[in-house]
Amino acid sequence: MSGFQLNAVPVLSRTTLDRAEHLRADEQALKEGWAQAKLLRMNRRGQVLVDGGSVALEAAITLSAEPAADAVFLGVDGEIHLWAVRDNDIEGTLSDLRAAGATLNLDDFGTGLLSTAIALLNWHDKARYSATDGTPTAVTNGGWSRTSEAGHEEFPRIDPAVICLVHDGGDRVLLGRQHTWPEGLFSLLAGFVETGESLERCVERELREEVGVDVTDIRYLGSQPWPFPRSLMLGFSAVADPEQELTFHDGEIAEAHWFTRAEVRAALAAGEWGAARTESRLLLPGSISIARTIVESWAAQD
Repeated sequence: MSGFQLNAVPVLSRTTLDRAEHLRADEQALKEGWAQAKLLRMNRRGQVLVDGGSVALEAAITLSAEPAADAVFLGVDGEIHLWAVRDNDIEGTLSDLRAAGATLNLDDFGTGLLSTAIALLNWHDKARYSATDGTPTAVTNGGWSRTSEAGHEEFPRIDPAVICLVHDGGDRVLLGRQHTWPEGLFSLLAGFVETGESLERCVERELREEVGVDVTDIRYLGSQPWPFPRSLMLGFSAVADPEQELTFHDGEIAEAHWFTRAEVRAALAAGEWGAARTESRLLLPGSISIARTIVESWAAQD
């Protein structure tokens, strides 16, 4: 069977965070909510303070008497406003979103909270000057936009990227390893969508560039935010011929191999890659990645 569907919603797409968009432009409501609000501090590495395996939130008023100029409004938890701020001096037990499922206990609300905070704070770090006129920008709408001195408003950027499971229509799947990854760690092939390009054409181009294969039967599976720093991962599957020679044109991929379904199932059974046996021929991405969900869905097929 050449086609399959996701058997679960990707982890970062399950968020239950109420973003409360109607409050972002209501400065008075934000000020009134600040007194009882909770604050998340995050450093430039995306790390937050952890208490008992859970994300530690503090009273927002410990930061300032009213919403700080560089704080971003994430949403609400019932009647409680939730904010985040960049703090590169936080100390204590730290963890990050990539550790979810391993050392950090996160539910769907927690993953949404962290992924939104990372994406917004990363964008603010890079958007302090207007792309239109070069003048300084200031935080507006609770951190969901920045406005220049001339009044030009800019919004958080999202970079679309495709990620594709290539299989042979049967029992084998093609996985690749980047040069910077540990030995044995393989994942799906991925790349950013270029200007003027459709998602399907991007899948074709990236796979040809990265491993030299031609694919057919391109099918959309699902999506997931990937705030490292600001991507939206769009998942696909496609069929290729295992007999076609693999060539590495763009230099991103160190090696790629065809693995059997049995090998993939064994690697999945080993758990999170960081805790798996390093001598294994195949380690797979952690549960936080849509790649894991796609691979699990393919491996579950008979």
